[in-house]
Amino acid sequence: MISKDQGIGGAILAVCVIVALGFAILVIFPGQISKFLGMTTDGTTIRLDAVLILVSIAFIAILAIGAWIGFTMATTPPPKPIEEITTETEDKKEDAK
Repeated sequence: MISKDQGIGGAILAVCVIVALGFAILVIFPGQISKFLGMTTDGTTIRLDAVLILVSIAFIAILAIGAWIGFTMATTPPPKPIEEITTETEDKKEDAK
């Protein structure tokens, strides 16, 4: 039996593989895709649109990761000074004796 996290991880993996294969097909065979869809444009337009979409998504993802790191840093309380930690551990050692 797989856990909920493993199931979500497997679903994410499957979606990423399907999207990657679709993108690769779109970039490698743009002329055939445009004929399949009944479009009158050449394959170059479709290829450029696919790359533009991918680069835009990657750029937004990088900015989202940066925003997440900034949010985490802004909302995390500062750590205790090392002097306080060493004093607490010394006090615990003395109390244990």
